[in-house]
Amino acid sequence: MGILLDGHDLVLVQGITGREGSFHTLQMIEYGTQVVGGVTPGKGGEWVHGLPVFDTVAAAIEVTGANTSLVCVNAAHATDAIYEAINAGIKLIVCITEGIPVLDMIKLREHLRLTGSRLIGPNSPGLLTPGRAKIGIIPGYIAMPGSVGVVSRSGTLTYEIVYALTYEAIGQTTCVGIGGDPIVGTNFVEVLSMFEDDPQTEQVVLIGEIGGRAEIDAAAFIQAEMTKPVTAFIAGRSAPEGQRMGHAGAIIAGREGSAAEKIEALRAAGVRIAENPEAIPGLLAGDRPNRRV
Repeated sequence: MGILLDGHDLVLVQGITGREGSFHTLQMIEYGTQVVGGVTPGKGGEWVHGLPVFDTVAAAIEVTGANTSLVCVNAAHATDAIYEAINAGIKLIVCITEGIPVLDMIKLREHLRLTGSRLIGPNSPGLLTPGRAKIGIIPGYIAMPGSVGVVSRSGTLTYEIVYALTYEAIGQTTCVGIGGDPIVGTNFVEVLSMFEDDPQTEQVVLIGEIGGRAEIDAAAFIQAEMTKPVTAFIAGRSAPEGQRMGHAGAIIAGREGSAAEKIEALRAAGVRIAENPEAIPGLLAGDRPNRRV
């Protein structure tokens, strides 16, 4: 069944009338996701891909019963869109928007804690439970059902590694892109805890990168709490100090956040480290229950 997304979710798309919102709505529908409507203020009453558009999230929930939202709104309005979804009672929100200010995210995380809603992102490729549903921009065809959980800070590396696993007939339970910004709604530890509790997930692939201490915290959790094997790849080994590499959160500041520091912490926690993304299937191949034949 996987985590977070089981195929029974009723999904709204905030920003459905925009180019990205419309495109990814169609991709999700074609994959089998139950998208039930969209929200664009001022465009209520319109239709996109046969789905009704509403002016507010509250109005959309009243008609459709939606419990999940994808935020495809530009950075200037994405924070307000997330608050609107939370205050309307949406329990799972996925935000693909990049460039939300850090201070806004600090305040938003506290609001999430008080309300019980869960945010994946921002700057996230989304969620994919193979064969059931996807929310976001992860291509559905790269994945296959199985027993390996995948959690990543990088969208592009998620695609590459999930495709490599599928190519070697190693299926996945759920693929989670937590987002590459410095502050995100759901972190590595929270997703690892879900995979640890998921009976269908037998082992986990963690994809990290330079910047911050999310992978250090993940290593401490793995060492203290996890019983399932974890394999990791950390991008950015050759990144210079003070230079942002791709994501806003991928920057080495002072002596913290280097790839070497993270690899050392993960190895000390018993995590298998891949030297490159293509090596991950080989590290998993010996665990026969995770290989579909």
